[in-house]
Amino acid sequence: MKVPMMNGNGTPSELQVSDAVFAAAFNEPLVHQVVVAYQATGRQGTRKQKTRSEVRGGGRKPWRQKGTGQARAGTIRSPLWRGGGKVFPASPDENFTHKVNRKMYRGALRSILSELLRQGRLLSVPEFKLDQPKTKALWEKLNKLESADVLIVTDTWDNNLALAARNLPGVDVLAVSAADPVSLIRHEKVILTQGAIKQLEELLT
Repeated sequence: MKVPMMNGNGTPSELQVSDAVFAAAFNEPLVHQVVVAYQATGRQGTRKQKTRSEVRGGGRKPWRQKGTGQARAGTIRSPLWRGGGKVFPASPDENFTHKVNRKMYRGALRSILSELLRQGRLLSVPEFKLDQPKTKALWEKLNKLESADVLIVTDTWDNNLALAARNLPGVDVLAVSAADPVSLIRHEKVILTQGAIKQLEELLT
């Protein structure tokens, strides 16, 4: 497989890449499972709701059992009542993690990268660096690449690039070690440096 590459002088070319990483079949069920597991593991898990036994009040029977014409009621904190407890409350003790082994995770990444390349959403550059953390400089570079909603994956972390991207909605910067399935599929385009492609090939083959 060949990845479209934009050189520093603006001339387009192609970069030969590994078929094992960038020509894999798209496994939609696997990608879905890994994405759901990634999002579930990232949940904060701090929501707390009260059961009927934890809600304050309601210790007395509201009215007598018979003779009032009302439906029988034992407490005003019943889940059927406004202000009552929840039947199945959210609790911090809940476990939202999903089991995904390393082979599945790497297979999903190969599938996503291959599909991005087939859809024309993957682009390579020799390197992506900024001399100063200037948002305007980054915006001008992205305009040349015709990329507004983009994920930039670099082999070495560039603090200037990360600071410049903070003020641009739809632009994210990640190192290869931090690249995840959700970020890869979220953006319209993905820009990989040559060093990042080599690292991905080493990690995923």
